[in-house]
Amino acid sequence: MAANKANKLAFLSMPAPASYVAGLGRGASGFTTRSDIGPAREGPSEETIAEAKRKRGEDDEVDPEQFQDPDNEYGLFASGTYEADDEEADMIYELVDRNMDARRRARREARESEELAKSRAERPKLQQQFADLKRGLSSVTDEEWESIPEVGNLTRRKRRREIYDRAYVVPDSVIVGDRSKTEYENALDPAQQNNGGIETPLENGTMTNFVEIGQARDKILSLKLDQISGTSSISGSTTSVDPKGYLTSLNSVVLKSDAEIGDIKRARQLFDSLVKSNPKHAPGWIAAACLEEHAGRMVAARKLIKQGCEHCPKSEDVWLEAARLHNNDDAKVILANAVQHVGQSVKIWLAAADLEHDIKAKKRVLRKALEHIPNSVRLWKETVNLESSAVDARILLSRAVEVIPTSVELWLALARLETPEKAKAVLNKARKAMPTSHEIWIAAGRLLEQEAYADTSKSDAERETALAAVDTAIEHGVRALRKHQVLLTRDQWMKEAEKCEEEGSTRTCEAIVKATVAMDIEEEDRLDTWLGDADSAEARGRVGTARAILAYALKVFPDKRDLWRKAAALEKAHGTKESLDAILSRAVHHCPQSEVLWLMWAKEKWLAGDVPAAREVLEKAFIANPESEQIWLAAVKLEAENGEVGVARELLTRARAVADTARIWMKSAVFERQHGQTSLALEILATALTKFPKFAKLYMIQGQIHQDQKNYAAARASFATGLKACPKEITLWILASRLEEADGKSIKARALLEKARQVNPANERLWAEAVGVEERSGGTAQAKAVLARGLQECPTSGTLWSMSIWAEPRPSRKSRSVDALKKSADDPIIICTVARLFWAERKIEKARQWFERAVRTNEDLGDIWAWWYKFESQHGTKEHKEVVVKRCMAAEPHHGPVWQGTMKDMKNTGRSTKDILELVAGALH
Repeated sequence: MAANKANKLAFLSMPAPASYVAGLGRGASGFTTRSDIGPAREGPSEETIAEAKRKRGEDDEVDPEQFQDPDNEYGLFASGTYEADDEEADMIYELVDRNMDARRRARREARESEELAKSRAERPKLQQQFADLKRGLSSVTDEEWESIPEVGNLTRRKRRREIYDRAYVVPDSVIVGDRSKTEYENALDPAQQNNGGIETPLENGTMTNFVEIGQARDKILSLKLDQISGTSSISGSTTSVDPKGYLTSLNSVVLKSDAEIGDIKRARQLFDSLVKSNPKHAPGWIAAACLEEHAGRMVAARKLIKQGCEHCPKSEDVWLEAARLHNNDDAKVILANAVQHVGQSVKIWLAAADLEHDIKAKKRVLRKALEHIPNSVRLWKETVNLESSAVDARILLSRAVEVIPTSVELWLALARLETPEKAKAVLNKARKAMPTSHEIWIAAGRLLEQEAYADTSKSDAERETALAAVDTAIEHGVRALRKHQVLLTRDQWMKEAEKCEEEGSTRTCEAIVKATVAMDIEEEDRLDTWLGDADSAEARGRVGTARAILAYALKVFPDKRDLWRKAAALEKAHGTKESLDAILSRAVHHCPQSEVLWLMWAKEKWLAGDVPAAREVLEKAFIANPESEQIWLAAVKLEAENGEVGVARELLTRARAVADTARIWMKSAVFERQHGQTSLALEILATALTKFPKFAKLYMIQGQIHQDQKNYAAARASFATGLKACPKEITLWILASRLEEADGKSIKARALLEKARQVNPANERLWAEAVGVEERSGGTAQAKAVLARGLQECPTSGTLWSMSIWAEPRPSRKSRSVDALKKSADDPIIICTVARLFWAERKIEKARQWFERAVRTNEDLGDIWAWWYKFESQHGTKEHKEVVVKRCMAAEPHHGPVWQGTMKDMKNTGRSTKDILELVAGALH
């Protein structure tokens, strides 16, 4: 029996067969639940796996036993000798396999990631489907959680009734017992009756003393109050509780959400693992302490940073973080320990000095630091800044430059504190100590400049001689630096010049420009390069640098008219009247044949109110340019504007004899017409037309004079003759058409414009005039048809698009303006139209911005300035109107349909730009 029992036990300990299923004999079967296999997802089929392998470039798995020798289990060549050649061949094949695999890896991985993303997008996991909802649960408040309704019975089954819903029959004994609870006993206890009364506990000697209880309570309360206020009556020690700021600190407590708390816990685990695995890693300790500080656990943060100081005593960042996390007194102790380990750290010493509130204590710390780190420029600078006496600062700087002779800052600081004579000696020593420092040479130039301006007793010639030393010093410095192989680029020198100008040393700036502006430039590129440099310097606000560049360029190219005009424009914008007058006088001296420079000089004299000087300039201009029509006309305008009509007429007569140009004859006719001499004007025009039959403006003026006299036949004849001679003149066609309109012949005006469009196709002005004719004659539908034809022929015309926008109903104007901006981008008329649309919608700021953009696009269109002025008159302030007027006067516009008609009207002769602006703004509608 013992043997049978042993065999039975051995059988039970044996492993079950591979296909064994418990209970299969009695009908049971094995099954797998969802908890065993996770979310129910169908795996890839064998065909899918084979297709993926084929795309990846992998072969089917090969059975390693397929090529095995049945008689030799170690392989066919196991008995052979494995030589070095075999090993090299194996290595080569292995290298080839690796290279081939690496070549395909990038494409394979990209294809796999794309297929994985596609499959995840088609069949996402349940976790991915509800991930956004899970994240949204973090923002659910407590009130929202509490307001979630209870889930009802959705199974549609009868639920068991709860116990508290059932009713039971109560026995009579319970009812009787409850009834006796409310009754009163009105009889004495027999035992107490026999003793003669009631025995009370007061007679057993244990009486309660309520006075002592109250005193004990008051004492405990006073102890708690003393602890909160900062002193303890038991030990006399102080606590860290601030009774005044206690409530304030409670208000500053930041309540963290569950998600933030979870993040802090995870980060704490990570940092804990980091500092344990690598305790010598200082940033890990700092980050762990900052995390605890963020979590509001200052004690834990200080404990962690203390451990960091112990493990990383050579890291200055750990010590600085420890000082930051402690109060002022503890931080002093920490930094005192820090200098024992990292005594060469400048940051540690500066932090220790910042903890001191007394100046003497700061000086003591910094001087102690200089004993440890005497070659620190920053420590010397901080020490010198604490000195209130210039003498003490000078002594410290003298010692500093002895210890650190290669510090430019210290040498320059010492030179600034010395007298001019001693400063020269200091800079000479600095130059010898640092022959490669350009800052020393620039400082020397600035010192010479300050010395020249400081002495007020010097005359202008003596001061100019002293300032010439600045140029010499800078030039010598540039040569010396080149000798020592210090090759600063030209742009670097320009930056140094701008820096000197910014600090007030304009003459040093000019000296640097003179010495270095011609460096590294090809001879043929000098003029363009210098003009570009001047423009960029002016754009940055460095007018002195731009002036110096142009002055040097004018010395090299004194006969360049554009260069003189650029210099004059710079002085007009940023200089004084005297500097502008000096530039223009030099300009006409070097370029006497430049009419523009003479006219600019005369105009500036005239604008300054010096009419005799302007006449004198024009007389000199006559001598240099005797046949210049511009100078003749300028002289005539000067005399006419100042009321000298007879002198102006005589000048025009002489000009017709000397210059004899078409423009002078035209101006003569205009002058006589302005002063009411129409017959004389017609005579002049008749003579001029015999000399210049192709000059269209003569026909225009002749026809307008006849039209003003209501002589439509003569005017029609003048315009017809002009159109035969000048068929490409658009204005002449428009004047002829308007003449017919004024005579009541709109059909003939329409025919003239049709003929004009045949001679001058794709002209927006002719199409716009044709639309105007149709509108004035009352044919609105015909006007729209003509406008549509015009837009087909001129698809980028801003004028036609603007008319098309205003022809639309109000709701569709905005969409029409969008189409117009796309077709004709940056057209000032379209931009002005958009501004007017915003104006109509009461969007004041947007309208102002678009008006600004319109005038920046083209400042010569006077109608845009007038629209802007009208807008500011209605919605702007007085300052807004003044800005528009000033900018318009500076721009001096000459074009625009309404603007030109108003300017050339005989009634507005002699009016200023401001008056014309007001008149045009009143005429616009």
